[in-house]
Amino acid sequence: MTAGMAFGNGAPDASPYADEGPYGSPVAKHKKAGLTRRGKVAVAVAGVAIVGGGTIWFQVHSAAVAKEEKEAAALQIQMKKLELEEMKIRNEKASSDKKAAAASADKVQAAVDKCVKDSSGLIGKGLGAPSRSDVVADCKRQYEAATAGPGMEAAGSARDAGNGGISSPALLGLVAGGGLAVAVFARKGKKTDA
Repeated sequence: MTAGMAFGNGAPDASPYADEGPYGSPVAKHKKAGLTRRGKVAVAVAGVAIVGGGTIWFQVHSAAVAKEEKEAAALQIQMKKLELEEMKIRNEKASSDKKAAAASADKVQAAVDKCVKDSSGLIGKGLGAPSRSDVVADCKRQYEAATAGPGMEAAGSARDAGNGGISSPALLGLVAGGGLAVAVFARKGKKTDA
């Protein structure tokens, strides 16, 4: 039996030649598991590079986010300023429109008063003569129609023009009725031919 070999469950025999190879030369010993000095340095350098790169990226990212937040805040402030300017313009326009409407109403009232004053000689002067309320109503109708803007007159005439023509529901009814009549006559014509 060779040295170091054992059969069964027994422990191997201790041989004085166990350190030697088959030809008497010493057996190479195994190195310890783990990294070499060069490997440890490489891992350390890689770790420092990752940590440093992550730190730099975080700082750049934080700066970009802060810049975007500042730009968003500035944009929001600008929008608020524009809204305030728009409100000022609307308020100024509303006040000028109100003043113009008041001035126009004053002119109309003055013209109606003058018309009533001029026509006061006709009030109650006999049978069929206009009463004071008739004269006032006629003067109001005359001067209020004259002061209506051209846009109001155009809208009124367009509305009046629409009443004289054929409306779309009426036109649809005419077309449907005509189609029904043609279908009935076509059917009667087929029965008489057969």
